[in-house]
Amino acid sequence: MKRQRDALSIGIDVGGTSLRASVVDSNGQVIDSTQSPTPHSARALERGLDRAVKELAARHPVSAVGLAVAGFVNSDRTSVRFAPHLPWVNTPVAKQMSERIGLPVVLEHDANSAAWAEYRFGAAADGRNVVMVAIGTGIGAALLIDGRIYRGSYGVAPELGHIQVVPDGRACPCGKRGCWERYCSGTALVDTAVEFLASDQGSSTILARDVFLDPGSLTGRRIASAAQEGDEIARRTMEDFARWLGMGLALVSDVYDPDLIVIAGGVATSSSQFLDQAREHYGRLITGAGHRPLAQIRSTQLGEAAGMIGAADLARSEFLTSSR
Repeated sequence: MKRQRDALSIGIDVGGTSLRASVVDSNGQVIDSTQSPTPHSARALERGLDRAVKELAARHPVSAVGLAVAGFVNSDRTSVRFAPHLPWVNTPVAKQMSERIGLPVVLEHDANSAAWAEYRFGAAADGRNVVMVAIGTGIGAALLIDGRIYRGSYGVAPELGHIQVVPDGRACPCGKRGCWERYCSGTALVDTAVEFLASDQGSSTILARDVFLDPGSLTGRRIASAAQEGDEIARRTMEDFARWLGMGLALVSDVYDPDLIVIAGGVATSSSQFLDQAREHYGRLITGAGHRPLAQIRSTQLGEAAGMIGAADLARSEFLTSSR
């Protein structure tokens, strides 16, 4: 049994842009990695996954593979129902890939994988009921109740990014308007900055000059950087972001009452620019403010590797269970 417990596994973050694969040990440490562009057809994607696994398996004795997928995974984690940036629709990916590579394969939603990694090895290790909010292009989310991933009846919970916070607000790619992620994401940072710049036509700020010289230069990272440099428009944009984050977390806490919230995703790298303000808004806006314990709000410890680490650990756990 010691050999199985020490077995290495592979976690793959199957994103719309790239396939990032890592060999992970039982302590959640990444010991080897590879990366390649994500193919656009199902057949090419499966070949790409096969190549990544075989490349790593040639260097390490791996026992199982976990796929962290940005899409809807069914409740038994065998099939991808739908993934907006991947070619799989109602596809039994776990079975197909397991047969192809000759190893057990487990699927998981990418946010669930990241939350599991933070719970096992990172910022959520001492949490009981944990919400993770992964803020990037949009918002991904995960919920752990008493240390177990909550997936809902059909494997798609919780879609927190698409809670409507502004009736008839900004249009969202999901088809609704006013979703939380349209005001609290990397994309939202850009939209908010553009609105502020448009309402202040005479602005000579750093961002205004950047946009004048290169309209495509406006990104969430650039806005956070400009705010740190003292740019007034960027500072106002980050303040607005913090307000929406705090408001959304208060709403989420009213529903789930977590003891710990982890902020992850690409935007979390700039958490020093907004997290303290978001905590203040959260503490003020939560129902029963001043008369109830507040959740701790932390930034990710594992960063962009969390999805791979979590998928690998879940695959290892599944392998150990099925091998007993």
